[in-house]
Amino acid sequence: MTKTLSLTALTLAVAFAAPAMADDLTVIAFGGANKDAQIKAFYQPWEKATGNKIISGDYNGEMAKVKAMVDTNSVTWNLVEVESPELARGCEEGMFEELDSAQFGHADTFITGAIQPCGVGFFVWSTVLAYNADKLTTAPTGWSDFWDTEKFPGKRGLRKGAKYTLEFALMADGVAPKDVYGVLATKEGQDRAFAKLDQIKPSIQWWEAGAQPPQFLASGDVVMSSAYNGRIAAVKNESNLKVVWNGGIYDFDSWAIPKGAKSLEAAQKFIAFTVQPEQQKAFSENIAYGPANKEAINLLAPELLSDMPTAPDNIVNQVAIDVTFWADYGEQLEQRFNSWAAR
Repeated sequence: MTKTLSLTALTLAVAFAAPAMADDLTVIAFGGANKDAQIKAFYQPWEKATGNKIISGDYNGEMAKVKAMVDTNSVTWNLVEVESPELARGCEEGMFEELDSAQFGHADTFITGAIQPCGVGFFVWSTVLAYNADKLTTAPTGWSDFWDTEKFPGKRGLRKGAKYTLEFALMADGVAPKDVYGVLATKEGQDRAFAKLDQIKPSIQWWEAGAQPPQFLASGDVVMSSAYNGRIAAVKNESNLKVVWNGGIYDFDSWAIPKGAKSLEAAQKFIAFTVQPEQQKAFSENIAYGPANKEAINLLAPELLSDMPTAPDNIVNQVAIDVTFWADYGEQLEQRFNSWAAR
């Protein structure tokens, strides 16, 4: 193992020194605490190692922007952070460059699913139920409590989209986590999820950016909210916001390269750099998202692992997002959701 890591480090060092690496990279991420962690763990060390700059930008996952650049052959982004369903769909539609997985290391050193044809997962995260313990006398235990407006009166925060929202609705209606996607793949299951959402529609306060749920919870605008686990962990020292792991949905965020992007080699080497154990460790030390490279887990302090979605006690009752399901049904369900939300 030590020899392998040493050789990898030497290979990377030589690669960084090569003239071909003289490229600045435009990296687009989701912003907030996640981006702050990326700056410390990836951008700054990369700039120091290569002498090249990372030009960072934010977006909210709008694949239409990527598609427009690719279709018009006017790609200005070198790398973009994407969630797994968007990665799968974008790869299928020719929006992303196909990658040689061998350049990132042995597949068995990564959590299953991290290495994909058009992208590489660089951390594991969960969308979970979060609440402010200062505002509630009884702690919720799952999505059935989220839907219980009598026991827990007040507004609820949900991400404005079909993904995650429909799964949570089915779990609130009694569907076991392992059965969620089987049920949601049927018309009856989809109708069931929307009917369940109807029950709390007047109490929903929608959010679109990951920074909003902690703000909503801290201010008392909502009593509970779906939230990215890392956003809650980022403010745990200055608030009493808590996470319910039961019924959470975990996923990867991955790097993808838009089709036709310049500096392709440099972008691929940046990806390889970010999934090395030391960079993965540094990222997880700055935000409570689990490393995609399993070798980094042993480098983390035990007290940090309790906030990680991949810790054994945290992941046991969570759902792994079904990328194939959302690639197949995503467009249809998002359209139905948008029509439902507008009514």
